[in-house]
Amino acid sequence: MPASSTPGASRGERVADWFDGRLGIHTLGRQYLRKVFPDHWSFLLGEICLYSFVVLILTGIYLTLFFHPSMNEVTYHGSYVPLNGIRMSDAYASTLHLSFDVRGGLLVRQLHHWAALVFIAAMLTHMMRHFFTGSFRKPRELNWLFGWTLLFLGLFEGLFGYSLPDDLLSGTGMRFVDGALLSVPIVGTYLSMFLFGGEYPGHDIVSRFYSLHVLLIPGVMAALVVVHVLLVVHHKHTQFAGPGRTERNVVGAPFMPVYLAKAGGFFFLVFGALTALAAVASINPVWSYGPYRADQVSTGAQPDWYLGFAEGLVRVMPGWEVTFWGHTLVLGVLIPIVVFPLLLVLIGVYPFLESWRTGDTREHHLLDRPRNRPTRTGIGVAWISLYLILLAGGGNDIVATRLHLSINTVTWAVRVAVLVVPALAFVVTRRICLGLQLRDAELVLHGRETGIIKRLPHGEYVELHRPLDQAELHTLTAHKRQRELVEREP
Repeated sequence: MPASSTPGASRGERVADWFDGRLGIHTLGRQYLRKVFPDHWSFLLGEICLYSFVVLILTGIYLTLFFHPSMNEVTYHGSYVPLNGIRMSDAYASTLHLSFDVRGGLLVRQLHHWAALVFIAAMLTHMMRHFFTGSFRKPRELNWLFGWTLLFLGLFEGLFGYSLPDDLLSGTGMRFVDGALLSVPIVGTYLSMFLFGGEYPGHDIVSRFYSLHVLLIPGVMAALVVVHVLLVVHHKHTQFAGPGRTERNVVGAPFMPVYLAKAGGFFFLVFGALTALAAVASINPVWSYGPYRADQVSTGAQPDWYLGFAEGLVRVMPGWEVTFWGHTLVLGVLIPIVVFPLLLVLIGVYPFLESWRTGDTREHHLLDRPRNRPTRTGIGVAWISLYLILLAGGGNDIVATRLHLSINTVTWAVRVAVLVVPALAFVVTRRICLGLQLRDAELVLHGRETGIIKRLPHGEYVELHRPLDQAELHTLTAHKRQRELVEREP
């Protein structure tokens, strides 16, 4: 009998029954609130992504109340005395007002910026965890693509937000974007005119980026986050191999109340850590750069870390130019802007590449140990090494000045490293993984060394070994050897 018709039912029960009759809350809760989630520290990386995104939304709403997305020129008269009387855009003036005159404005600005950096760092680390453990395999290929799309959108969302204050540093970054567009053959000038609304820098770029930054891209990302989480629930969570864990079950704690309590506490921990970071670590002090002028450039200009590798591609690329039929191709810029998305696309298509090359079409719910998939692990390490080298190349001037080296020496070192280090990292990583597999096999056969030496009756000295327990044996042996990408069918 429904609660509303039960004699003596409380008002709360009647309200709950009313909603359940129209929304099916009780049915959904009974199906999903007791859903089991495995426990492992690496799973927190995805939660950091989600909670950082929530912080970005909350702080972004606050910032929109005070920011003016306009390039109309005004004369600044505010609390920051060194810039009083200077002509600047309304966007830059409102950023100064937000930083110095709005209560808590600077804290929220820095919290928003730090949350963006942590959000993208957590997404990249989260995807690498999925990559090395193989959780992208069937049936989660689409969810991998959704996560990859979130990372791709996050890079450009950060670029647009970084450019909104219209300071000299962000303007230098926009000049970089304009140069990249102009290098595109035939349509480059049209792309630049379309983006900036006329000759660079135009008068509409801040308002256009503002619409993309606060409306279009966040809406798409929020929808992708919801779908991403729903697919995690639908496919059930992956787990590492262990006693009692199979491809058909999940061993862990229920969502309600155990996992929900942990997740709630971790959200406030992430929020608090980001707030503490914003309170003590200054970031993007736009007042020290000054307003943007097209005839000026800031020294030591560096983008945020997640786009540093894109700038590194341009800085280490030789300044090659070729001419065809009266048209000059600036290969020194064109090739890097083609390679930049290809490096990201390689991550997105890898699940399909591995499935096609290995012929593996089975469903997988148990995670791999990276050592058991040496080729995949080597590819991942090679990609990371290439990313880090290009990141260093994006700051070749900073590296040169800090280490008192010639910038030509640094640039040539990065050029050589781009070709050599990833290949070397792949080979070394693969050999290490194979060595770890041999060590695991030896542990299974002989057990762990105890450090105890025993003398046999005939005088021989041997070290005693302790057999592994069943849990350790299961972890080391409960996997099938998959075909590697470099192997072929006999």
